[in-house]
Amino acid sequence: MKSIKTNREWIDRLLPEGFPVKSSMVITGPGGSGKPLIGEAFVTAWLKAGGSVIFMSLQYPRKDFITESLARISHINIEDYPGKAAFIQFDPEIKGMTEPIGNDFRANLVYPDIWDKAISTAEKMLPNEGPGILIFGSALNLLLFSPTYWKDIRQKIIDTISGEKRHTYIFSVSTTAKAEEIKAIENAADILIYSHSEKPPFRLYMKVVRANNIKFLGEEIQVPIPPEALKEVKEVADHSRSRVIPAVSKI
Repeated sequence: MKSIKTNREWIDRLLPEGFPVKSSMVITGPGGSGKPLIGEAFVTAWLKAGGSVIFMSLQYPRKDFITESLARISHINIEDYPGKAAFIQFDPEIKGMTEPIGNDFRANLVYPDIWDKAISTAEKMLPNEGPGILIFGSALNLLLFSPTYWKDIRQKIIDTISGEKRHTYIFSVSTTAKAEEIKAIENAADILIYSHSEKPPFRLYMKVVRANNIKFLGEEIQVPIPPEALKEVKEVADHSRSRVIPAVSKI
């Protein structure tokens, strides 16, 4: 399997050859603009194709927010894919990692060695079938608020998504803060998507800025996601910033 199509007209028109397996995508744009919701469309297609997913969504305080968002927006029940999902929950208040409970554990991803250990732990929970393992990480810009480790963890993210890839990666980053620092992550991706929202009412837009070695349509489109869902994403993002950034800023 060389690529995955989402079977959603609005994405497949922009990426007519699909999303290549063992490639990397970065979705960038202002905070609270609904970037993870775009990523969820690819996650849904990945699961339906028989692949496994590691979720590391830094802006969600519990994995329930991820599964509920997938059910509401993508109409997919993660329980219909038993053994195909693992959840790394970001916890800046701990030094390392917790012991997994089922398919779920907490980790302080600010530390580069914990980043590697967490991904390795999650990998062992999942079968490497179909298109393989997709790592879906959102709000990774939060890690760059660490005054001590931001350069090291940024390089770890860059190393993860560039060069020879063991898996497929979709990461989202907010450019509301640390925009200059984030440029290096954007440049490392095989596919770069820019998104932004308008309000009120809430409307989400996306554009494929770059796609290495595959065809793409570089026009901006409105993403057909209900305004109430975008409003909820913004509220969660605002809560996350107020809770997570102060903690990360002390590391």
